[in-house]
Amino acid sequence: MRRRTLLATGLAAGLPALPALAQAPSGAGPRRVHALSLLADPELPEGFTHFPWVNPDAPKGGEITLYALGSFDSFNPYILRGTAAVNTGNLYDTLLKQSLDEPSAEYGHLAGMVELPADKRGVTFELREGARWHDGRPITAEDVVWTFNTLRQHGRPFYRAYWADVSEVVAESPRRVTFRFSTDQNRELSLILGQLAVLPKHWWEGRDFARPLLEPPLGSGPYRIERFEAGRSIAYRRVEDYWGRDLPTMKGTANFDLMRYEYYRDATVSLEAFKAGSIEFRTENVARNWATGYDFPAVRRGWVKRDEIRHEQPTGLQGFIMNERRPLFGDRRVREALGLVFDFEWMNANLFYNAYARTTSYFSNSDFAARGLPEGREREILERFKDRLPPEVLAREFKVPSTDGSGNNRDGARRALELLREAGWTVRDRRLTNAQGQRFEFEILLNGPAFERVALPYIQSLQRLGIEARVRTIDPPQYQVRMDAFDYDMTVEVFGQSSSPGNEQRDYWTSAKADENGSRNTVGIKDPVVDEIVEMVVNAPSLPELTAACRALDRVLLWGFHSIPQWHTRTFRLAWWDKFGRPPRNPKRALALESWWVDAAKERALAAARAAG
Repeated sequence: MRRRTLLATGLAAGLPALPALAQAPSGAGPRRVHALSLLADPELPEGFTHFPWVNPDAPKGGEITLYALGSFDSFNPYILRGTAAVNTGNLYDTLLKQSLDEPSAEYGHLAGMVELPADKRGVTFELREGARWHDGRPITAEDVVWTFNTLRQHGRPFYRAYWADVSEVVAESPRRVTFRFSTDQNRELSLILGQLAVLPKHWWEGRDFARPLLEPPLGSGPYRIERFEAGRSIAYRRVEDYWGRDLPTMKGTANFDLMRYEYYRDATVSLEAFKAGSIEFRTENVARNWATGYDFPAVRRGWVKRDEIRHEQPTGLQGFIMNERRPLFGDRRVREALGLVFDFEWMNANLFYNAYARTTSYFSNSDFAARGLPEGREREILERFKDRLPPEVLAREFKVPSTDGSGNNRDGARRALELLREAGWTVRDRRLTNAQGQRFEFEILLNGPAFERVALPYIQSLQRLGIEARVRTIDPPQYQVRMDAFDYDMTVEVFGQSSSPGNEQRDYWTSAKADENGSRNTVGIKDPVVDEIVEMVVNAPSLPELTAACRALDRVLLWGFHSIPQWHTRTFRLAWWDKFGRPPRNPKRALALESWWVDAAKERALAAARAAG
């Protein structure tokens, strides 16, 4: 699944089939449930009053000012065209709402009840009575049908891959909608459909869904757009008479009366705005900033608080990726060579204050990561493709290259040159050149200056091989356009993972998506073995089978050298002006800022201190 949560369960003999979505015996009737869970029974019973990580009595009111980078020109995040404003998801309700404390569990939200048929070929959602749009009209099953069909036809290519096994959606009554499946093997599909954000059919009639939208759309969720300045700022106002404010899935959340986002072109400028108090809450993703950038008067006076919160969500993979549609990167040996001279240990010590762990898997920080040599069921899967895989996949443990951190990576450079010579590249006049006289040169495309200090030392390492690489930094909207069109040589990409990998893997890795603009197969992988293993992931009938298939997929991707893995952290780094209250604990698998609130006493004290100071 696309949501990012963590599986803490290990692969062990005798683990049961995925219980909460197990269907009734053949011939039995449909099963009605209040929640779905892929990996275990839902922790919260029917009739629960609120999620355990919220304060159900949190006060409503006050304002929070946040930041975003880049700009925006649309309120439609579901299409390729345009750059959508941040947090537009607050405008709409989803059929189910994810529990941020559990791996792959969703509870009734817009839909109060879920019906699972005995034949495993569908799911039915019954919408809650009283669910309504902000204009007062009821939310209907027709809205659900229209949303699904519109997104599949006009939305980003992701939806077509994610929902590929849905054969039909039918409104059986005003509040009952049924999705029918083309297979009985896709166990997570019901949860995926529960994530559907329902859009108002009547509001979109007469409007072109495929075009960017700068008219505030009609929603149903806890917030509506109050005002905006295109590309510069947007403010969301809490809906006082929001129909779902007392649902167990909403209690203790959506507490701010106003959420305002200010846009900045540069992360450094946004940090300075935070120091000045123009921004009130910040997550810090730059290790150098966290180590050195928060020694300013407001911190020393106690006006600004900081915290690191440990989380359990899978961290996926962030890394340099090469566009394999370019002939330059088509050879596996070339891609391996480029990874051998990436010196993470030196960067971690000299740039990141040793704040990060090296990423070694596409499923990092989860039980789905490949480890050691393939064994058991994973090995059985890989043996099926033995003649089509590099021999190392079955014979050797994959390890990312490592150095002593001195910055003198001679062994990596020596091995890289050997691989490049095998691939037909030699150094002539200090330039790496092939038999046709083509020089090895390429561009590293970035969407902001933060990664320039990572790319530049890497470029110096490449220059020692005779490779001429250069950095090009562009603004986020232009970057997104180029990425959607696969117009890049090398860039930094993030492949997020969840506690239940599944249908999204089609969009990440399969041949069918490699040439579909806007897909997440940004690498351009076209490997029939990967295609087949992805289908095994999607259709895994049990947790052990899912784990084995994911580990096999991970191992094949790693040995394909499709990326140069970078790093990850297992904590959220937060800084905020001391006007907020927050629950006693954070959920295990997300930050959940929506559960914070403005503490009126703290706000007054802060204002008085700043005035006196």
